[in-house]
Amino acid sequence: MSEQTMRAVTIEEFGGPEVLTADRVARPEPLPTEVLVRVHAAGINPVDWKTRAGHGMAGLQTLPLILGWDVSGVVEEVGFGVTTLAPGDEVYAMPWFPRPAGGYAEFVTAPSRQFARKPASLSHVEAAALPLAALTAWQALVDTARVTGGQRVLVHAAAGGVGHLAVQFAKHLGAEVIATAREPRHTWLKELGADETIDYTRQRFEEATGKVDVVIDLMGAADDTDVRSVSVTRPGGLVVSIPGGVSDTLAAAAGQAGVRTSPLLVEPDAAALTAVAGLVDSGAVRVEVERTFALEQAAEAHRQGETNRTRGKLVLEMTR
Repeated sequence: MSEQTMRAVTIEEFGGPEVLTADRVARPEPLPTEVLVRVHAAGINPVDWKTRAGHGMAGLQTLPLILGWDVSGVVEEVGFGVTTLAPGDEVYAMPWFPRPAGGYAEFVTAPSRQFARKPASLSHVEAAALPLAALTAWQALVDTARVTGGQRVLVHAAAGGVGHLAVQFAKHLGAEVIATAREPRHTWLKELGADETIDYTRQRFEEATGKVDVVIDLMGAADDTDVRSVSVTRPGGLVVSIPGGVSDTLAAAAGQAGVRTSPLLVEPDAAALTAVAGLVDSGAVRVEVERTFALEQAAEAHRQGETNRTRGKLVLEMTR
């Protein structure tokens, strides 16, 4: 096995899960200020299968492409000028997003300061499930909404990757948390900190709860969730619309109701990942991994992810 190549899953064209192909490709080399990380596990996110299908971040990618932004692994080599990490350090990250990071591979390179030290209490599989989802939830609640104690926060799609972490972060910030999800997930969500749970398939959420200060909308235009969220948001409150940003329809409804709106696209943020690691290691936050797959099973993992029925996250293991 050549040290100049590595296992990876590539796509030559956008399309269905069948375009994901296991292959051997050239191993990347770190530039100055970059690190080479041996990937032990890579998280799978909705943006992965959306991009694979020609949507998501497809317009920012060049084919052939190695998908994947969530990684956990060990620093193999450091480029000139790196002072914060050394070979042997266990790290996790969401490097380069929305540019390609190549996470579905045995090695990745990225600027050293986009990596944070892996939570000591987690395996690489668990850590790989965190970065994109945790940073999305963190940047929505902490940086954008600036949630404080006593506020009421509504989290849509609360049982998913971003949602189950948003519930925990909001609770950590002192908020009262209302979570929408199918009924079988309710007991688990209450264990994570949800004060109220609503089965959106049986009851319209706007009829089941009072006014809230912040909505973390992970559904967007699906079933008009974004626009319907305005009706439960107090004047001056905020709807953070994550999947597709703020549509003209949402902006108009919010403006008429005196509600603020904000889009959000997650960014690499090692400082936030360090804070998240601290919460995880203290026991305040936990991450859910429903299933793991071998690297060569990436297509199967995408098929499961596209059912939108995953509890928490799906992860590829490079060592399987």
